[in-house]
Amino acid sequence: MPSYGCCCLGSIDLTRCVEAAFTPQALSGTWERIVLATKAHHTDIAVRALLPHLSENGCVVSAQNGLNELAIADVVGAERTMGAFVNFGADYLEPGVIHYGGRGAVVVGEIDGRNTPRVAAVRQAWSDFDPATLVTPNIWGYLWGKEAYGAMLFATALTNESIADALALSEYRPLYIDLAREILAVASARGVRTESFDGFDPSAYASTAPAGAAEASLDALVAHNRRSAKTHSGIWRDLAVRKRPTEVDAQLGIVATLGAEAGVATPLTARVVELIHEIERGERPQSLETLAALATTAARTDPA
Repeated sequence: MPSYGCCCLGSIDLTRCVEAAFTPQALSGTWERIVLATKAHHTDIAVRALLPHLSENGCVVSAQNGLNELAIADVVGAERTMGAFVNFGADYLEPGVIHYGGRGAVVVGEIDGRNTPRVAAVRQAWSDFDPATLVTPNIWGYLWGKEAYGAMLFATALTNESIADALALSEYRPLYIDLAREILAVASARGVRTESFDGFDPSAYASTAPAGAAEASLDALVAHNRRSAKTHSGIWRDLAVRKRPTEVDAQLGIVATLGAEAGVATPLTARVVELIHEIERGERPQSLETLAALATTAARTDPA
């Protein structure tokens, strides 16, 4: 049977994960599949720490938010990198205590779109957690879709409102729509066909979509989040509770970089990054006024 590991601070055998955890310095052995579950901005250092424990024919599965498969592949090679999309709600509260907020889409896929025995094996293992886990030939479509939705979540974290309440605010819906469109434009320029999940329908945000389609998608996102016991995003928790840097550079900063490479302007995305950093430095509060500052940028960049 293939061996598995999970990397948070280090790598652990999932068959023993309820009993033991190890720092990288204390770990020995190799694994065929290692699940990387760190924050996005810790990806590079975590991958370099786990590299000696990855078997020659093994792979790293990125169970993270963002486009971290790009960074992982730079270290271990594309052939040893597998993508994953996770949208269930959960919060780390303290060592050994995880608050499960409710289910969301769980999808795995090879980054080159192949259907392989190892991706089927990961799907089978993860089905113990969620029987609805899917295998996709288009994992980048899910990851870029989550980038667009994630940009909205970063916007809601500029406030102290819940995800659902913030997305329900009618005066800021044009902002959320413009932000999603900006991210999706970068994905399209890179040849990615984005996928739908849990109420987020990328086609609804296209400029050619029927009137009201984006608002209907936002309504579906509000409904999805109202069913979750996780009321606020992990971004909000990092800012309001843990008082620590967020994943904003690793998740949204990279979109601005990739957009520049593709010739797609991303002024709203760049402004979200700036505002999050201002909150991190204590220069702005989490408030509706800060969200309004982002909306001001949107109004200035609106071609209409």
